[in-house]
Amino acid sequence: MANVAVVGSQWGDEGKGKIVDWLSERADMVVRFQGGHNAGHTLVIGTETYKLSLLPSGVVRGKPSIIGNGVVVDPWALLDEITRIRSQGISITPDILSLADNAVLILPLHKKLDQAREAAAGSAKIGTTGRGIGPAYEDKVARRAIRVCDLADEQTLLFKVERLLAHHNALLRGFGEEEAKGDDLVSLLKGVAPQILPFSAPAWEILTESRNAGRRILFEGAQGAMLDVDHGTYPYVTSSNTVAGMAAAGSGIGPSAVGYVLGITKAYTTRVGSGPFPSELKDGVGQALGERGREFGTVTGRARRCGWFDAVMVRQAIKVSGINGIALTKLDVLDAFAELKVCTSYDLDGARIERFPSSMSDQAAVKPNFETLPGWESSTHGARSWADLPANAIKYIRRLEELIDAPVALLSTSPQRDDTILVRDPFAD
Repeated sequence: MANVAVVGSQWGDEGKGKIVDWLSERADMVVRFQGGHNAGHTLVIGTETYKLSLLPSGVVRGKPSIIGNGVVVDPWALLDEITRIRSQGISITPDILSLADNAVLILPLHKKLDQAREAAAGSAKIGTTGRGIGPAYEDKVARRAIRVCDLADEQTLLFKVERLLAHHNALLRGFGEEEAKGDDLVSLLKGVAPQILPFSAPAWEILTESRNAGRRILFEGAQGAMLDVDHGTYPYVTSSNTVAGMAAAGSGIGPSAVGYVLGITKAYTTRVGSGPFPSELKDGVGQALGERGREFGTVTGRARRCGWFDAVMVRQAIKVSGINGIALTKLDVLDAFAELKVCTSYDLDGARIERFPSSMSDQAAVKPNFETLPGWESSTHGARSWADLPANAIKYIRRLEELIDAPVALLSTSPQRDDTILVRDPFAD
C-alpha cells in the first residue's frame, strides 16, 4: 500500500479538505507538512461542518495526526482551534495529535510586522492574510526563530528572545510601530508552554516507526502549487514550498516514503489576493462561478477571483510536483453553463507559449488562448458513478486529462464525502 501526498495544483482552495477527509478514513496517520493558519480546510461530515487551519484533517476521524516541522505554528491559534473542535465533540489529546518539537512558532510580533508591511506597500501589497506566516518563515531561514522545543528551556528562550528582538524591533521602529518588549514576550510564551508542550514530540521518529510498521501515511499539504515560493507566481506567493517535494522535508521522512501524489484540482480556477491570473473572468460569468461555487475563503472570508480552467498552469503544477493523478472537484458548479472554456496556451508578445513564465512582468503580460467546449446544462450534483454523469461532462473531464497529461483518480460532485467517484485508489499503488 502506498503512502499518499495530497497537494493543491492551482492557487489553493481546490477542495482539499473533503478529499483529505475521504482519504483519511483509509489512512492510519495524517501529517500536515507546510504552511500555517493562513490556509483553511472545510470538512462536511453528516450535518457537521469542521473548519480546520492548523489541525490535520485526520483528527476528526480519530486518526493519529502530526503537525510537521515544515509548518509554522501560532500556539494561541492552535489552542483556539483545538478548543473549537473539541466543542464539536472531537477528542484531541496528545495520543491523537503530535506537534513536531522542531516546528517554528509564530509570535505576536510576526503578525504585527506582517500587517505593517502590507499597509506600507499600498497598491503593491502581496495580499497576505496578515497572520505572521511570512515573517515567521523569514526568522526560520535566518536562524533566529523560536521553536516548540524552546518552550521547555527557559535559558534558551531568554537568549533567543533577546536575539529575535534585536532584529524585529529595528523593523518595527522603521514602520513607526511600537517595539516589542522582551519580558512581555517571554511571559506570554511561558504562559502558553504548559498547554503546548504535552503535544510536542519528535515527529520524524514517530513517522519512521509508523512506516516500518507498514502503516499508511497521508501527507496533507496546504495552499496550491502556484503559491509555491519557488515555483509559483512570485512574489505573489506564500512563504513555503507547497509542491509535493515538501512532504518529505516538512515531515522528517525521506522522499521515498511518498508513493503516490494526488493533485487536488478544481474544475475551474480561483485565486485569493493579488497577483497574475490569466484566465480570470471579471464579468457576469466570473460572478456566476463565484456565486455557484460559494467562493469565499475559509480563513479570511475574502471573495475569490474566478475564471475558466487553466490547463497550462495545472499541467506545469503536475510536472513540478510529480503528481500521479488528480482529484477533480466542484464539477457541479459548471452545471448551469451552455458552453465552457479552457485555457490551453498563452500569448506572450505575439508568441504562443505553453508554460507559465517565471518573470513577474511576463506573468502579468500573458494572454490566455481558449478552447470552447459544450456544457451539459443538467445536474451532476451528488453523482456517484460515471453512469450518473451527462455525456458532455464526461467529454469535459476527458479533455482536461489530455491537456494536463494526468488522469482523474477521484471526482468530487458535492461537499459531501460520499459524493465521490473513485477511479483509482491512491493507496493501492
